[in-house]
Amino acid sequence: MKYGLIAEKLGHSFSKEIHNKLFDYSYELCEVSGDSFDFFMKKKEFNGINVTIPYKQMVIPYLDEISDDARKIGAVNTIVNRDGRLVGYNTDFLGLYDLINRQNIVLENKKVLILGSGGTSKTAFAVAESMNCSCVYRVSRKEGNGCITYEAAVKEHTDADVIINTTPVGMYPNIAVSPIDLDLFANLSGVVDVVYNPLNTKLICDAKRKGINAVGGLYMLVSQAARAAEKFLDTNVDSCKIEEIYKELYLSKQNIVLTGMPGAGKTTIGKILADLLGKTFVDTDELIVQKENKTIPDIFSEVGEKGFRKIESEVIFDLGSVQNSIISTGGGAVLDYRNIDILKENGVVVFIDRDISSIVATEDRPLTSNREALEKKYAERYPIYCERCDYHVKIGNDAKENARIISELVKEGNF
Repeated sequence: MKYGLIAEKLGHSFSKEIHNKLFDYSYELCEVSGDSFDFFMKKKEFNGINVTIPYKQMVIPYLDEISDDARKIGAVNTIVNRDGRLVGYNTDFLGLYDLINRQNIVLENKKVLILGSGGTSKTAFAVAESMNCSCVYRVSRKEGNGCITYEAAVKEHTDADVIINTTPVGMYPNIAVSPIDLDLFANLSGVVDVVYNPLNTKLICDAKRKGINAVGGLYMLVSQAARAAEKFLDTNVDSCKIEEIYKELYLSKQNIVLTGMPGAGKTTIGKILADLLGKTFVDTDELIVQKENKTIPDIFSEVGEKGFRKIESEVIFDLGSVQNSIISTGGGAVLDYRNIDILKENGVVVFIDRDISSIVATEDRPLTSNREALEKKYAERYPIYCERCDYHVKIGNDAKENARIISELVKEGNF
């Protein structure tokens, strides 16, 4: 291996894609077990590597030289092999610093809580201090090694201004969980999560729903990768290149979730969007039919709406880990906000708003099988569609034009 990333588990990693976009060199993902870690480091068969959980501190004794920043932080994520001498750096510092600055989250004169006790938490501590926070605390399950407990954080520091998560809680494949309850912190102005897969963890989704400035870790990943590549190749990467790769990668992973009334055109528009953007098309109603091996009217007949919604939520939860897809949802999927939260972890939600006069009631849709029922459901659901979407698109009759408009909206959106 010339260049690559080592960790115990790497099924979630985007690093290979990023480095391949940065420079034309071979970059590999290398899972190294705890038993083989010592052999790998002593063998030194690499030109340069990145290091992530759980090895950012464990690599230090194997290094011949360590940068001042990495030594001060006590964690290394980049190692360069210079004629058999291993030199360690911490490019996570610049990556996290760049992420916080780009998101306009202010740490100066703020109280900061850092969740986690590993190498990345030490990096975050150094970043917070460099940004002149008023005070900063690392939070862990156990007290010690410079950390307070979660219990202490909740008891004594609910006035925190910014929370930075450096734990793997909420990371793929264990999505839809959060390391801390944000309802307990009324003073928050910013939330940062270094996790980048999913694009927005539950912690970030919870923060955004509360109107808090919040961001996931993808930009940090791209920025630190660029700084690592600079060390590998003794070169420079322009900041514009970092921004370009970040947006390209984000859009390539992001789902577009279509909500709206039955008959609004979600399936037709979704399939066109999938072709237009090179994404996979998924229809939650189709997945429900496949899962139960029954038609939707038959499911309603057997278990009622409550039973159907339970099955629908199970299907949507399974889609929470899916990326690079167009997801067409059933008309009532938005009624449970937890469905939308799951879908927003990797997606942006678009309300397909077709004028009710142009939607036709059909017998294969149990809750909107006649005109009166359709109009009643439309009135009930409309404010929910509006509240729980990221984009509200009033559509016309040209499906291709509707798809183009949605595509452009998402491409120009905030990242």
